[in-house]
This record gives sequence, structure tokens and C-alpha cells, in this order.
Amino acid sequence: MSGLLGVGRLLLLGCACLWLPSFTSGDVDIISRSKEPQVEVHSVTVDCTVTSRFVHTVMTSMALNKANVSQEIFFEVELPKSAFITNFSMEIENQMYVGEVKEKEKAKKQYEKAVSTGQTAGLVKASGRKMEKFSVSVNIAAESNVTFILTYEELLQRKLGMYEIITRVKPKSPVQEFKITANIYEPQGLSFVDTRATFLSNELLPLVQKTVTENKAHISFSPTLEQQRKCAGCDGTLIDGDFVITYDVKREQGLGNIQVHNGYFVHFFAPPALPRVPVNVVFVFDRSGSMSGQKMRQTVDALLKILKDLKEEDHFALIAFDHRIIPWRYSLTKASKENVSAAMDHVRGISSYGSTNINDAVLTGVRMLRKGRSEKQLPERSIDMIILLTDGMPNDGESHPEKIQSNVRSEIGGDMSLFCLGFGNDVEYSFLDVMSKENKGLARRIYEASDAALQLQGFYEEVSSPLLLEVDLRYPDNAVDFLTTKNFNQLFNGSEIVVAGRLNDRDLDNFMVEVFGQGVEDFNEKGQAAPVDLNVMYPNEGYIFGDFTERLWAYLTIQQLLEKSKSGSSDEKTNATAKALEMSLQYSFVTPLTSMVVTKPETEDGTDSPLIADKLTEEQRQAAEKMAYRYPGISATTNYYHASSPILVDGDPHFLIELSDRDDALCFNINDKPGTIFNLVKDPESGILVNGQVVGDKKIPPDGKINTYFWRFGILHQTLGVRIEVTTEDILVFQDNEGVKLLWSDSAALKGLNMDLSLEKDRSLTVTLKDSVKFVVLLHKVWKEHPYHRDYLGFYTLETHLLSPSVHGLLGQFYHGVKFEVSDLRPGEVPEKPDATMFVKGLELNVTRGWQRDFRNEMTNGIKVPCWFIHNNGTGLIDGDMKDYVMTSLFSAV
Repeated sequence: MSGLLGVGRLLLLGCACLWLPSFTSGDVDIISRSKEPQVEVHSVTVDCTVTSRFVHTVMTSMALNKANVSQEIFFEVELPKSAFITNFSMEIENQMYVGEVKEKEKAKKQYEKAVSTGQTAGLVKASGRKMEKFSVSVNIAAESNVTFILTYEELLQRKLGMYEIITRVKPKSPVQEFKITANIYEPQGLSFVDTRATFLSNELLPLVQKTVTENKAHISFSPTLEQQRKCAGCDGTLIDGDFVITYDVKREQGLGNIQVHNGYFVHFFAPPALPRVPVNVVFVFDRSGSMSGQKMRQTVDALLKILKDLKEEDHFALIAFDHRIIPWRYSLTKASKENVSAAMDHVRGISSYGSTNINDAVLTGVRMLRKGRSEKQLPERSIDMIILLTDGMPNDGESHPEKIQSNVRSEIGGDMSLFCLGFGNDVEYSFLDVMSKENKGLARRIYEASDAALQLQGFYEEVSSPLLLEVDLRYPDNAVDFLTTKNFNQLFNGSEIVVAGRLNDRDLDNFMVEVFGQGVEDFNEKGQAAPVDLNVMYPNEGYIFGDFTERLWAYLTIQQLLEKSKSGSSDEKTNATAKALEMSLQYSFVTPLTSMVVTKPETEDGTDSPLIADKLTEEQRQAAEKMAYRYPGISATTNYYHASSPILVDGDPHFLIELSDRDDALCFNINDKPGTIFNLVKDPESGILVNGQVVGDKKIPPDGKINTYFWRFGILHQTLGVRIEVTTEDILVFQDNEGVKLLWSDSAALKGLNMDLSLEKDRSLTVTLKDSVKFVVLLHKVWKEHPYHRDYLGFYTLETHLLSPSVHGLLGQFYHGVKFEVSDLRPGEVPEKPDATMFVKGLELNVTRGWQRDFRNEMTNGIKVPCWFIHNNGTGLIDGDMKDYVMTSLFSAV
């Protein structure tokens, strides 16, 4: 199993600026015979440095393997989807394994080679709306330690008048040394800094240390091991939720703030106290059949609140659409109290029906705004915008996305903004994204959840207060080059414009800056830049800043190039992609075009499997979420490594390997002729053997298929001298040649030096062997007059970690771990049972999502357990062939 001798605990933590790690395990510790923890977290530190909105986060965690055998330790981290990983490294036994950023296609080949040989590579998956999860495992020798170091960077965006850093902390158990530190350097000066956390009790609140000066803030949170505990001596932790830092900077009228460092500059522009520009907005919303139910109710709720918040100087219109276009009124209406009230009454009566004609709906909105302008019904100094909300693809009227984009682009002609909101997972987000960006707007996904109405309201709040239109920032041509975008369609209240570039001449005496924009009045500011020297402002801390302005410039440039690669001519897309790739490699950013590859240490079978860190596109995130929505509990790409109790066989006969810590399972069937005896468990070191014999139906059913079931089990512990034969009729127990017969019609309890038995009448037999495994046999009684079926048994194993690493058998081979990966989730023959590709033991298998039943707690119908079903008698998952497990007698090892 690729060196997998033991299974460690899971290192888990997360954040919107970062995720904090901790080591946790499932309900059953499958590592050691001792109840003492086998993996100990020695330290977790998170250091977040914010310099002029640019965040550099380093997360370090060290763990000790206290066991006397090697263990696989799992590390998971969640980071913001807007962040770029810049480094991931591991220090193991004083050897450092450092990541290298490579072109994604080249890294992909290395990854595919790894999984094809049965090795496990790290994968990045979508995690919620704002995060993505990166996972990796590494095998650590006995009494050794591993240190994980993750670094990532991002530029904070100002929204609704503040910057926000969210640290989501879910360590599951107390951590030895735990510390979050944030240092914020803002040369403009800090106007406020706030901290809060969802988990802060009266006892924990004083532990948040905050020091704020004119242009620097220091925040730390470092509870001791005992302070983290829910109660004295218990393993539960109070640390579970979001740790949030919000802040803003001081602002002055004029050109904004320009900072220069190491040959690069960054210009922040968000002047205060500008008057709001009136808005002329057409709400174009989908009311087709797919919007029925909760989505329609949430849309109506959001529209009612948005209408209520309209300003009296605004003008608005409502256009509902399905296959028809249904305006409320045929021209824009001033947002007076009377008109808003009438519009709200109209919205309350909207219902869903029909198909989806996006093309005609948007064009109707454009023409309505044009009519208002031509007839001078709208204020001259105002902004025109359309907000489109849809949950699906066009399927009526013009239905080709490229043609719709062309029609809308031609009709708008650069004269207004189009904002597109994609509701749910069925919408083609890239179609809306391109269409909005081609028309001075942006797209936003609205997640199908209980807070969808709040998401809609929140978006409108961001764009409902424009301050300037057509903002143009100009710099001396001979003084700067490689500028990021310097022309912006609008500046909204509470947001910020950021421009960065490289300086050709470090003599800034003639560095003139001009800013133009259209607002309630024309905005025109021109003057000599007065850049801030960080080394002077922070004389004792200049070493901290390094090349942050250059990296900020690179981050912003790459983000903008990635956006340009989605639209424009073919040559423009190609050039933008090539330049973004070149810069991603130059600055070691993990972007959608690159991957970080870390070569892991060799395992005991000599392999050195690589770790791959990717960056997801929004389309990849949506595809994963779409599958997760259709098939709850399934990720489009998953890494599962070990099984924890129970592992069982029941039914006709269904084998089930439950992964309770991952809320998932593997399953397969074994079909052979009645009378066959199979080996289920064989542990030569402990002397434990379990075989089972199958029986067929009473006669051939009409469909010609004979079902087989286990009806007899033989349990042997040679070391303890114990032999148990369990049938559907009775139980024979022998120890040291002395025997007793038990009937299923009785209840009984036997306790001895080497074995305990508990018999529950007509239900179950529990066998607990001294210092070893526990077996549970369930009796399934079938109506005696049933024409085909007969009574049968189910076999469940618990506390499997107490068997030796050499244990085998149809069940035993999975007691100490199974490495596999599932990807390429796709529709199967049955809609509710998708297919996927599984990489396991060097093979690539087609598997199907299904379910089997666990009857331990519910004997009549059982509890459905979702699982990945391996076809053809488990071929590829089990070692060898089914025939390799056929035994000659019930207590035979051959």
C-alpha cells in the first residue's frame, strides 16, 4: 500500500486570509492499541503581513509522530480563491522539500504518471463560495516530526468602505502552541481597525491583543492549551469559527495615495465625500419554469428590498421574462414613493412559467434606456445600467451564446453597463462573465442557498452608489511603463481603484499625475505626486517590505491578463494567456496556468510521489459545485486514504468499507456459486482467521438469477484456543476443546479470560477477543413461507486497528488503509448514480456512485450508506482475483 503502515490524524484548518491547521481523527482511533494520541501537534503559527493592502501569509505547523511505527499524516488547508500560492514546503528529518512552480500542462503529466502507478498526489478542490481546499499526505517515520509551510499572497479588495481578513478556525481539538498574528502597515494612516470572532467567550476575549498607531496595527491571538478547552481535561475546543479583522485607511480629496518602493509604484484612488451619481436601472429577471419555488420567492424578496432602497433621484424599470418579455411599464419610472409602492405590488404577483429568452429580454432593456435618453426623461448626469438575473441557459428565441453576446454588445455600443447575476449551478457562468465584461459590467454568481436574497441585495448595494464614470488615470509616458489597467468604467462608493507600474526613472521630481472622471460634476485633478518612502515611515522595519510593490504589480497584472484571455480576438486571448503564464512562472504564483510541484520523500516501496497544487478557474469550481448539488456529499475530485470502522459484508453479499472520517465508503459485491467458502480475515501474527460460506435461494427465481448470502461463519483464534461456528440456526463455541451451544432464540452473555460473547435474541452476536478485534454477526430472518429467499447473516468488524499490519482477506486487507483517488465525475446510466474514474493500486477503474445498507442500528431496513461501487467482484480494488480467497473448509487457511 505504497508504504502505508499506519494512518495518522488529519491536519485541518482554514481561513479567508488563511486556514489554521490541527490534527483530528474520526470517532474511532484506528492507529494504536493505546488510547494516547499518536500524532501530537507541537505548534501552529500563522503570520499575516499586510502592506498597503497586499497580504503575505505564512502558515507553519509542526507535528510529531509519537508512535513506534511510521504513519501517514494528512494536511488540508483552505485559502481564498483570490489568493495565489507562492510556496509549499515540508521539512522532514531536517530535509526540506520545496515546491517548484511549473506550467500546468507539464505538471499534469507528472501528476498523471504518479496516479497511474498508484501514488497519491495533492489536489485542490472548491470549498464553499470563497475558498479552495488543498490536501496532501506524507509518510512520517516513527518518533519523527514534519513541518508544513504554506505561503500565499493576495491584494485585498475594498468593499462597502472596508478591507476584511477572515480567519476560519476549526481545529477540532486543542493545539499545543497556537498563535495568529497580523501586522498591518498602511502609510495612508488607519481610520479604524476592528476585530471580532464568532467563538470569543468572555474568557477568550481578553486574549485578543490589538495595538493601533497612526499607520500600523498589530493583532495577535494566542490561547494556551488549557484556555482552548471546552472543559477541564476534555478534548473539545472552544476555537471553532471565524476570526475577523476589518479596517480602512484615511483618505484625502485629490489625486489619492501613491507609494513607491524598489522601482515600482502603486496608486490608490478613492476620494472621499464625492456626491452620488443618480442611477437609471433596468432589472431584467428570469421567471421561467426553472425559477419556480424557492428561487422565485428569494428573487421576489430581494427585489422588494432593493426597490425600497432606491433613491428618489433614480429611475427604474422591471422586465420579467420567460419565452415572453413582460415589462412592468414600457418606459423607466422615477423612483418616487408612489411608483416604488406600485412596483412592489407588481413584484409580489410574479410567478414562474415557460422557457428562457435572454436575448430579447436584455435588448428590450437596452432599448428602454435608449428611449429614455432620446426623450430626455433621464437626468443628463446619471448612469445607465441593466442588471440581469437568470438561472439557466437561453433556450427560446436566439439561443446561441456567442450570437447573444454579439447582439448585446452591438446594441449597447459602450453607452451603458450590464451586470449579470447567475443564480444556481445550471447557468453558464462564463457566458454571463464575458457578456458583462464586454459591456462595462461584471458578473457575480448567486449561490442557491437560504441567503440567496441577501446575496442579491448585497450585490446591488455594491453597485447602487456610483461616484465617478469613465475614470482615467494618467502618468508621464517617459517615467513609467508596464502599467496595469488605468481606465475604469466606474468608481462605486466604498470601493477603490488601484494602478501599479514600473518606474523608468527613480527621480520623481517631475512625476505628474492626472485623474479625470465624470460625476455629478466633472472630476479633474492634476498635480505632482508626493510618494511615500516606506523606509522613512517605518525606519526600523524596512526589511519587512522587500519587493512587495513589484509583487503587488505582478499579482494585479496577472489577474487582469487572465481576464483579458477570456474575451477579445483570438490573437488577443493567446497573447494575454502567454504573458500571464510567463509572469506566473517568473514570480512563482500558482495561477490557473501553473501548478506547484513538491517531490515527497521516498516511501518504503521506493516511490517518491509528487504533490501537485493547482488553481481552479470559476468554471471548474462551478462544475464541482454542480455535481455536489446533484449528488450531495460527493466531490468532483477527492482524496481518501484510510478506512475506519466498520468494515462489513451483508446482504447478497455486499462488501462495504466505511470511511467514517470522510463520510464516504467503498463497496463491491462477490458473486459465486452456492456452497463456496471465502476467507474474510486472516492475520498470521495474531492467529485470527474468519471464513464464511454462502448459500443460494431456495429455488431459481423467475428472473433466472440466484442470489447468494452468507449463512455460516467460522471464527478461529489459534493463539487463544477459541473456535466459533455461527450459522443461521445456532452458535457453537469451543475453547480448549470444551464447547457450548447457543440458540438464536435465546439471549445470553458469556465472559471469559480470552473472550466475551453477547447474544441478543434473534438479532446479533458480538464476539470480543482479548486485546484484539471485535466481530458482530447479524441475523436476518426471512418469512419462512417466502418462495425464494432464506435467512442469512451479516458480518461486521470493529476496532480493526488492533490486528497486525499483515492482516489480509476480503475484508482484512482494508483494515489498515486503502489509497485511492476519484475524479472525472460524470452522469451514469441511472441519473441518480453518476460514474467516476478511480485510481487505486496502480489501476484506473470505472466506478459508480451507489449505496449499500448498514444494519447495525436498524435491522429492518438498514441505513443507506453512499459508496463508490467497484464492478466485477471488486476487481482492481481487492488484491488478486476473487478465486484467490476461496477456502477448502470453514476453518481452513487454504
